[in-house]
Amino acid sequence: MRISRRNFIMNLLKIGAGAIVTSTLGLLAACTGNKEKLPMVEEPVLSTRMLPLPSPENTPYIAVARGDEVNATVRTTIAALGGIDRFVKNGNDVIIKPNICNASNTWEYASTTNPQVVATLVTLCFEAGAKRVRVMDQPFGGTAAMAYERSGISEMVKAAGGEMEIMSSMKFRDFEIREGIDIKEWPVYMDCLETDVLINVPIAKHHALARLTLGMKNLMGIIENRPQFHFNLGQRLADLASLVQPQLTVVDAIRILKNHGPTGGDMADVEQTNTIIASHDMVAADSFATRLFGLTPGDIPALRCAENMRLGVTDLTTVEVEEINV
Repeated sequence: MRISRRNFIMNLLKIGAGAIVTSTLGLLAACTGNKEKLPMVEEPVLSTRMLPLPSPENTPYIAVARGDEVNATVRTTIAALGGIDRFVKNGNDVIIKPNICNASNTWEYASTTNPQVVATLVTLCFEAGAKRVRVMDQPFGGTAAMAYERSGISEMVKAAGGEMEIMSSMKFRDFEIREGIDIKEWPVYMDCLETDVLINVPIAKHHALARLTLGMKNLMGIIENRPQFHFNLGQRLADLASLVQPQLTVVDAIRILKNHGPTGGDMADVEQTNTIIASHDMVAADSFATRLFGLTPGDIPALRCAENMRLGVTDLTTVEVEEINV
């Protein structure tokens, strides 16, 4: 398995091996939000990471754009981060992972990623010289083909020259999760770890168990055995994020689902915010997105655990955030 760019940077910044401390049940429950009795684990003090993660000079750590026109809003956000060329190079193979979780509702119901957001990113990747751009997800409601069509993503991606890939069971492999606290391996879609560039494009929405679905939760679309994954979900999402580290996370908050997620189905639960959030740091992008729901990173179990593991920035006062009206 290739070492991700982010892991490579972290290795260069390594400041010493983490000491081991024994977690109490209370501390573990505080991280996971689970008040039930949990087994004792040994949790590393993760001093091998240094925050904030590097960002190129004269570029913000997080870019946020708001505007009425989706294409222009996406382009403005990515341009503020230094342009798509910062992430996608000539000849790259690119995978874009939106949320296409069901075949029940069209994108207007804010349970699936806005198709224009995805299509604009496909176009940007090709403008940067990408050799191939694939878009994929695993729906839990309906078949992939049905969900791709119903969401409106398939039509717009194909018009932009991208490919809609139906994920094959043959491509899931057990990968070691070296920094995992609760899980040490899990079956992950091989191509998403081996591609040149992985772009994570969640829609911001309510989730009954995780509280919010954002970038970290969106990674569940590239794993197998999802029902088993839901135990101790906050910690397991953080464990997975230590393995799968997208080069770019773009949070679609053009329309957000405020209640009855993850599927929704009632337009009364949808709010139009016309916002795009992007960062090389998935945790930071998710942390900013919590504001749209009147929450903080501390309200989200997965973000609390990610902060504990030093996977990214949750205290956004420590980094530069550029907010733009388009």
